[in-house]
Amino acid sequence: MPSVEILSRIQFAFTIAFHYIYPPLSIGLGVCLVIMEGLYLKTGRQVYKEITKFWIKIFALIFGIGVATGIVMEFEFGTNWATYSHYVGDIFGSALAAEGIFAFAMESAFLGVLLFGWDRVHKAVHYFSTIMVALGSIFSALWIVIANSWQQTPAGYKIEGHDLGARAVVTDFWAMVNNPSSADRFAHVIIGAFLAGSFMVMSVAAWYILKRRFEQHAQAMFKVGLSVAVIAALLQLFTGHRSAHYVSKYQPAKLAAMEGHYDSLAVADMYLVGWVNNKTQTTTGIKIPGGLSFLTHGSFSTPVEGLRATPEKDRPGAVNFVFQTYHIMISIGMILIGLTLLAVFLLWKKKLFNQRWLMVIFAWAVLLPQIANQVGWYAAEVGRQPWVVYKLLRTSDALSKKVTADQVVFSLVLFTLVYMLLFALFLYLLNRKIQHGPDIQEHDNDQYYKDNLTDIPA
Repeated sequence: MPSVEILSRIQFAFTIAFHYIYPPLSIGLGVCLVIMEGLYLKTGRQVYKEITKFWIKIFALIFGIGVATGIVMEFEFGTNWATYSHYVGDIFGSALAAEGIFAFAMESAFLGVLLFGWDRVHKAVHYFSTIMVALGSIFSALWIVIANSWQQTPAGYKIEGHDLGARAVVTDFWAMVNNPSSADRFAHVIIGAFLAGSFMVMSVAAWYILKRRFEQHAQAMFKVGLSVAVIAALLQLFTGHRSAHYVSKYQPAKLAAMEGHYDSLAVADMYLVGWVNNKTQTTTGIKIPGGLSFLTHGSFSTPVEGLRATPEKDRPGAVNFVFQTYHIMISIGMILIGLTLLAVFLLWKKKLFNQRWLMVIFAWAVLLPQIANQVGWYAAEVGRQPWVVYKLLRTSDALSKKVTADQVVFSLVLFTLVYMLLFALFLYLLNRKIQHGPDIQEHDNDQYYKDNLTDIPA
């Protein structure tokens, strides 16, 4: 049987990966809702109100499942990772408290107005609630990213105690918040969330267009989703570059693993595709000579620190896993850029919604941002190993001392069963809402579409 450490890592990875399906969707949908309802207030077109109300129902479903699955992780800190919780409690606790007070509470309170306030409060008040819900979801992500970023690049702390009784204590709250990787990682994460939500909107819209249902509503949805997706896809190039730059400065072993670069200090190639053999410490594949050197230092001839510069006990062991997940993320990012730019071009040519092959692609493309978000997280977290707090606390030392392998296996099996039931319920309810579609008021269709849809922005 695998060790308690491996089993606990698998359990936490499974629970957080499942949870991480939902927050990016709610964050991205929140932005789309702000745009949809803003267009309704600006134009008075009923179609925007109808698609906003439709997506609010889906947002509420995603929010509920996300909350339910997120609670489990907090308990795991105490059950499986007690030493870690003791070590970072002062740091992690302050960030989680800020998330609860300044983000989750605000999001939850205004969600009630968002769901039940139609025709009960003034339009401006309802729109303000929509904005607050969207901001609340973003702020929630901000504090979680800050807590995780501190583990990557610790700052604003001191160590009290010794050995396994040591703990990190905040000495400068704002230095902790503004640790060297927080801003870059938050930007990268939040734009990935915008892509997840906007591609979900476009996926449902594309499905309606293929089925020739709610076509005018679907076109309005698609255009809103596309407006968010194309900007986010292009911005992700910039944030991805910034993230790689901070990794090269603060976690060179992780960057070396991402590109399979072993030489202690040498010009580093950038692989488009490849395979890493950690035993022979070689990487094969299609590469751009000096490409990694150029991306990190702006020169094809500048040396980059490789894995051999880090003692073997302090470098990630699953190098090929980090390499592959990192490159899958980049590949999907480039595909998303291509898809969104093609859609914008065809929309400009007024040919977009006649391309059924492209609508089929967009209907399935909802999976791509989700996969990219997941594998990007895998690369970041596995690439940090063997540290749970970089250069301060090893993952092997962070475990609870009383938990056995049998107990972890038993709880993992239970989590798997419960989460699969939750996922099945989520898909069932989501499918029901999509099959039902927007609630359309009674009207003469020809006149309604003439009045409400002819000026949907291209």
